[in-house]
Amino acid sequence: MTSLTTSPPPLTPTARAESGRRVRARLPRSAHAEFTPDTSRPDPVDVVQAQSARRVRELVPIRYGRMLESPFRFYRGAAAVMAWDLGALPDTGLRVQLCGDAHLLNFRLLASPERHLVFDINDFDETLPGPFEWDVKRLAASLVIAGRANGFSVQEQDTAVRECVRAYRQRIREFAGMRTLDIWYARDDADRIQTLLDSPPSRKAVRRAAEARVRAVTRTHMPAFEKLTRVTPEGRQFAPDPPLITPLRDLAGDVPEKELQSILESYARSLSSERRHLLGKFRLVDMARKVVGVGSVGTRCWIVLLLGRDDDDPLILQAKEAQESVLAPFAGGGRYDNQGRRVVAGQRLIQSAGDIFLGWTHVLGLDGRGRDFYVRQLHDWKDIARPETWGPGLLNVFAQLCGAGLARAHARSGDPVAIGAYLGGGDGFDRALVTFAHAYADRNERDHAAFQEAVRTGRVTAVSP
Repeated sequence: MTSLTTSPPPLTPTARAESGRRVRARLPRSAHAEFTPDTSRPDPVDVVQAQSARRVRELVPIRYGRMLESPFRFYRGAAAVMAWDLGALPDTGLRVQLCGDAHLLNFRLLASPERHLVFDINDFDETLPGPFEWDVKRLAASLVIAGRANGFSVQEQDTAVRECVRAYRQRIREFAGMRTLDIWYARDDADRIQTLLDSPPSRKAVRRAAEARVRAVTRTHMPAFEKLTRVTPEGRQFAPDPPLITPLRDLAGDVPEKELQSILESYARSLSSERRHLLGKFRLVDMARKVVGVGSVGTRCWIVLLLGRDDDDPLILQAKEAQESVLAPFAGGGRYDNQGRRVVAGQRLIQSAGDIFLGWTHVLGLDGRGRDFYVRQLHDWKDIARPETWGPGLLNVFAQLCGAGLARAHARSGDPVAIGAYLGGGDGFDRALVTFAHAYADRNERDHAAFQEAVRTGRVTAVSP
């Protein structure tokens, strides 16, 4: 297994900055505006379908149904398509631990282990070391796609991208002047968020951001516990809601309780000793398959119900299948012995507020095939963005938060001195990303139209449960 595959940076900040500036000669910042699909670009429908080969067959049409709904939903499910496009472009070689799927809905309010509200990345299924600009480009394009869905003008879309990329560039340059431990301990907590909100372009943006903070604090595991479970003669169990939630007892085949216990014990070994001790205070009660997200639909995802001292002391874990990152063919996959461990290692490296129950395991499925999983709490003060309800002012505020948050993640794992020197103090990179984001949003709309045609002709089967 390998970690971030970069050579050690030069020892002095001056030399590191000079290495970043030298990259401009090979790849000018203005070059990032360019996006012309490579002539060998595969059919996007083929790329999407290829991902379904190892997924639960009966759930794949649900994934396609969700991707069919809009260009933005298609974009969320088509990370593999964009990975191919990014991999075909010249890159800076300035590597960081990438989120790998840094669209705007993968940023949200979370609870830190100390129970503080923070803003951070929350999806690491595709995390892998790679060029820093791949994350920035995916985030920028998502802002244009979301703006188009809301009927925003081109100027309003441009502003959102510029706010995002400017926040990224300025924060990276800020980190370039900071001590190493100060970078590691940096967080986007409620105080920092409030500072940004003190002078937004719209009072409505402030009010909605405040509402999101309230929702996040109340969105704990307890409401999920009440919603997802019910009391039965056999005790507390997950309530069926097929095909979205299917208790293990209702699935074909039979998995003995002792095998489920062994899975939990295997996962527990990935935790530190004190967290393993805490997990040991809970007992396994029930397990169900759950359909989640858009791009993840069809991968195996289990929710696990554990109880502590009584039926009002729950812990709900989510065990999600981890497959090879969509970036691996283009960035190098690394030698991970477990894809769940890859996800966990990436998350621990770039997220400032890690889940105390974050871990991984390997499971032998009912079909006899081994699969990797990562495990985390199902809900823990999380609030997802709802861009379809936003005006341009709130999109701009959120874009700034995402750009600054992504810069913090990249500074933890990469070299902010070299990246900051490459980006510079001017707005050349910002303007280039605006052009790129529009070009890629156009490409995404054409890909979505091709997907719609594939459904219409019966090449792809899509359902919306």
